[in-house]
Amino acid sequence: MALASILVLGVGNVLMGDEGAGVHAIRLLEREPAAPGVTYLDGGTGGFHLLSLFQQYDPIIFIDATMDGKAAGTITVIEPRFASDFPRTLSAHDIGLRDLLESAQLIGPLPRLYLLAISIESMQSMSMELSPPVAVSLPRIKGEIARILASFGVFL
Repeated sequence: MALASILVLGVGNVLMGDEGAGVHAIRLLEREPAAPGVTYLDGGTGGFHLLSLFQQYDPIIFIDATMDGKAAGTITVIEPRFASDFPRTLSAHDIGLRDLLESAQLIGPLPRLYLLAISIESMQSMSMELSPPVAVSLPRIKGEIARILASFGVFL
């Protein structure tokens, strides 16, 4: 199967406030057309149905929320090579990115992976609103993605 090129995948549960930051970031990015060869995808709460993406795209840029103790809205770029390089999953996901990566490794070689982790302080049950620090951080995601894409010769 031929690779479809670059995937930017936002994951999270939009019904849990800041935990849905990855999906909110994708929605923000989708307001403008993607660069040629780049696909934006709302991955929702993850799940094994996303497994086939590891064989279809290279690289994959994940956007997800994490409770890592950093100030809410902090964006950290990680280039994970192993499942242990991903932050712990938040409980609102069906499966975490670690679980997904471990499963993908069983199928075949992994694409190049990047994770844009958005720090959050808590999940808000049954809230679709982002906290102000997380909402303000989302436009910075575009700059981080532009930097990663430029390393592949793709420009927004």
